[in-house]
Amino acid sequence: MSLKLIFMGTPEFAVPILNSLLKSSHNLLAVYTQNPKKSNRGQKINISPVEEFSKKNKLIVRNPKKLDFEELNFIKKLNPDVVVVAAYGKIIPREFLNIKSINFINVHASLLPRWRGAAPIQRSIIEMDKETGISIMKIVPKLDTGPCLLQEKVTIEKKDNLNLLSKKLAKLGSKLILKTLLLIEENKHVFKDQDESKATYAKKIDKKDSEIKWNMPAKNLIAIINGLNPFPGVWFKHKNNRIKIFEAIEVDQAGKTGEVLDKKLTVACGDKAIRILSLQKEGKKILKTEDFLAGYKITEGEILI
Repeated sequence: MSLKLIFMGTPEFAVPILNSLLKSSHNLLAVYTQNPKKSNRGQKINISPVEEFSKKNKLIVRNPKKLDFEELNFIKKLNPDVVVVAAYGKIIPREFLNIKSINFINVHASLLPRWRGAAPIQRSIIEMDKETGISIMKIVPKLDTGPCLLQEKVTIEKKDNLNLLSKKLAKLGSKLILKTLLLIEENKHVFKDQDESKATYAKKIDKKDSEIKWNMPAKNLIAIINGLNPFPGVWFKHKNNRIKIFEAIEVDQAGKTGEVLDKKLTVACGDKAIRILSLQKEGKKILKTEDFLAGYKITEGEILI
């Protein structure tokens, strides 16, 4: 027996999960994603990765600004067995969740109850967690507090940044959602309540998270650089230019906070230093440090702020 499904998701993370559902024996009735956004520069309209994938595969796509009464009736008419949500970016209203015939299931990128909220992958890297994973949970009105059905761990490697870890978790999520649907088909889905005493909240990334603070230990700064790579990127100001750092390593050197220690762009931190490996001047390409410094001057002994 195949289940009738609706999928809700928006970013690149959600695409492998949607693709897994599309390739399965289940009946994918429609896809919900966030409405198109204007680009920062100019008036270009950018559709979400999920919408782009859905249109290529001739799926029914809906991108309402709000999950309102019209959408509630649309979903009721489709009468799905399961609504699968993966980084949709909108709160599912209580009226939707109260439809008794539908299982609302979330593919969440952390080991709940750790890192509930909008930025679980970023926070797990920034806080230097050793592991994270995927939690398949029942959606309830309070954010990410629903009982869990399945969880599986992945190790956070030293080289992992937001992009790499997102891909690993998306792959895992695309596997676990099929296990979930099989359990629902066989009526073997048993949800277990989360331990509220262990809950942490992964708040949305703020602009202030992106600005470099040279007075912190090098290892913490590296974690932030990795957690915000590729977006939004960590930056510092130099001669009125905003420069983003995309890759760096910790080195055992010391100096004044923010001091450029050598011609390899090693910069002193609150403890030890970082050596910048790739960076980008605003509006330009990401370059390796050697290539960047060939066309932009940052001199040894300077103090970066």
